Amino acid sequence: MASAGRNHALNLLRTLASGSCQCPAHSGGWGRILNSTQAKTTDYAFEMACSTIRYGPGVTQEVGLDVKAMGAKKCLVVTDPILAQLSPVASVVDSLTRHGCNFEVFDQVRVEPTDKSFQKAADFAKKGEFDVYIAVGGGSVIDTCKAANLYASDPEAEFLDYVNPPIGKGKPVTVKLAPLIAVPTTAGTGSETTGVAIFDYEPLKAKTGIANRALRPTLGIVDPLHTLLMPERVAAYSGFDVLCHALESFTAIKYNERSPCPDHPLHRPAYQGANPISDVWARQSLKVIADCFKRSVYNPDDVEARSQMHLASTFAGVGFGNAGVHLCHGMSYPIAGNVKNFQPNDYTCDHPIVPHGLSVVMTAPAVFTFTAPMCPERHIEASSILGKDVTNVKKADAGLVLADVLRDIMDQMKVDNGLAALGYESEDIPALVKGTLPQHRVTKLAPRQQSEDDLASLFENSMQIF
Repeated sequence: MASAGRNHALNLLRTLASGSCQCPAHSGGWGRILNSTQAKTTDYAFEMACSTIRYGPGVTQEVGLDVKAMGAKKCLVVTDPILAQLSPVASVVDSLTRHGCNFEVFDQVRVEPTDKSFQKAADFAKKGEFDVYIAVGGGSVIDTCKAANLYASDPEAEFLDYVNPPIGKGKPVTVKLAPLIAVPTTAGTGSETTGVAIFDYEPLKAKTGIANRALRPTLGIVDPLHTLLMPERVAAYSGFDVLCHALESFTAIKYNERSPCPDHPLHRPAYQGANPISDVWARQSLKVIADCFKRSVYNPDDVEARSQMHLASTFAGVGFGNAGVHLCHGMSYPIAGNVKNFQPNDYTCDHPIVPHGLSVVMTAPAVFTFTAPMCPERHIEASSILGKDVTNVKKADAGLVLADVLRDIMDQMKVDNGLAALGYESEDIPALVKGTLPQHRVTKLAPRQQSEDDLASLFENSMQIF
């Protein structure tokens, strides 16, 4: 009966197609799709995958009930040395203890993780035989926890097996992972929604990552009270990550322009290009940023602003976790990986770092000036959502206008004046370009293709922002 019903529906669609108007404006609909035998070179579909999200002030106290409901025998709490001493981790540990959950804590996550720090966490996880993971922290913690879960679930895998090509093999994840609960403490990465784990690959001096839907947390517990602990610079740089997630996913190539077309649904990448659903999340995230970003940075007690930015981070995560990001992120990876002596305020680290959100926004004015000719309407709309009067803006000026909007926001947030302020010189540009070239997973999603000379110019134009 099911087969007969399907055949009846297909016959009906063919009848409708054959009897419909065949003018250029209306022809080629269902009939073309149903009868097409040509091999597709670009994708024709997109998927929207997202973790379950639970939001509410104080909702972290429920995590013990979740673990108990999962029937976990032993869970691993993953965090960093600073957060291990603060209330978010205390709330998780208290809930687990109250509900009789057996757990261990790994608190050695490196802020801006590396291949070595990923492997350290994975080695710890392999020995513990954990059946549930809980990540408490920002993107560095959540991404490290994803990697630990993956490699503990496939203990025979080589590290580069799952790393994005061309650096790694990009092996599809077919092993079953344990449930992962993410408790984000910053309003930035949106990692609680995505199947992506980013790290510094030290041999290349650039970031890369692992991207597969199987890495997505089972549950994201978005508790806005945790964001009240963010120092000013952490709030600012995290917020810029949200901003660029939204802008890049909104201006990425369309999902049906991305190639190659996968020969199996399992081979459709996590980052698929802009699509009608990801656009909704990007737009909403930009609206919140326009209203709340500045307040959330300079008024740390503004619970509404910090709560809204926490939601905006999740919104943007749902959007870019499926659409992808492009040049700002692709170019940020060598900026972070080649750091010399830069140590930002409000970050307690024993090593130089360029915080992720800062490394991403450094090139944003140059990048969106470069990409605007390919989709000027998108760039103009983004400027409008961010508060710019675009009534008389011409398409030819779309990139310049959005760049000015970004520079104004960066100025308000007291961002360091370009790559030069982070310790880079023109002589470093070849190394920065070299670190960008392998980032195919994101650079190929840019609406405008780029040559090595183009990348070099973008880095040069980002040496000074103001």
